[in-house]
Amino acid sequence: MTTATYATAAQGCLGRAATDSWTMTRRGLAHWARLPAPLVVGLVFPVMMLLMFAYFLGGGMTVPGGGDYKEYLVPGMLALNMAFGIESTMIAVTQDLNKGVIDRFRSMPIAPSAVLVGRSALDMLQSALGLLVLIGTGLAMGWRWHVGPGDALAAVGLLLLLRFAMLWLGIYFGMVAGRPEMVQAVQILIWPVGFLSNVFASPESMPGWLGAIADWNPMSATATAVRELFGRPGQGGGPWPVEHAQLLAVCWPLALLAVFLPLAVGRYKNLSR
Repeated sequence: MTTATYATAAQGCLGRAATDSWTMTRRGLAHWARLPAPLVVGLVFPVMMLLMFAYFLGGGMTVPGGGDYKEYLVPGMLALNMAFGIESTMIAVTQDLNKGVIDRFRSMPIAPSAVLVGRSALDMLQSALGLLVLIGTGLAMGWRWHVGPGDALAAVGLLLLLRFAMLWLGIYFGMVAGRPEMVQAVQILIWPVGFLSNVFASPESMPGWLGAIADWNPMSATATAVRELFGRPGQGGGPWPVEHAQLLAVCWPLALLAVFLPLAVGRYKNLSR
C-alpha cells in the first residue's frame, strides 16, 4: 500500500471513530431529555452547598489575608464540584455494565473507542454546564473575578482539566466496582478527600500535619490556582504547594490521567475476557 492509501485509511478510521463517538454522546443527551431529574439534581446540589456554606457557616470562617469569605469559597466550590462529579460517572458506567449495554456495544460494528469517548464527552458537557450554573450563582451572591478574560478562561481551563482527569478515574473505578451498590463504598472515600483540602477553610487554621496534607491535596492545588487566576485580593504566600499552585494544578491532573486513562482503556478491553 502507498503512503496515500495509508493516509486515506487512517482518515476513514478517524472519521468513523468520530461519528460513532458522537452517536454515543447523543445517546446520553437523549437520556437526559427522557430523564432530566438526575441532571437537575446534579446541578442543584452544588448550588445548595455553596449557599449553605456562604450564608450559614461563612460568618465564622477566617479568610487568609482578609476579605469576603465568598471570594474564597466560590473558587473552592468550583474545584470541589469538578471532583465530586466522579460519582455520576461511576453510576452511569456501572448501570451500563449491569444492563449489558456495554456488551451489546462491544458486539456491534462500531469503533472500540466510541463508548469511552462518548462517555467522557457527555461527562465534560455536564461539567461545563455545572460550572456555568455555579459561576452564575456566585455572581448572583456578589462574587466577582478581578482579572481580564484571559486569566478567567485559564481558571476555567484548569477546572475542566481536573474534571477530565477525575472522570477517567471514575470510569475505571466504575468498571472495577461493577455494580451501582459498590459505588457507595467509593463515595465514602471521596468525601474526606474533598473536605481535607482548602476548599472551605485555609490549611493555616488546621493542625500542622493536617494543614500539610491539605496543602498537597490535588483539589487544593486547583482551588488555589483558580483563586489566583480570578484575582482574589489577599491571595499569595505560604508553603511550596501554595506558591506553585498553578504548576501543581496542571501536574496533578496529568499524573492522574497518566495512571487511570490507560487503566480504564485496558479494563474496558478486558471486560468480556
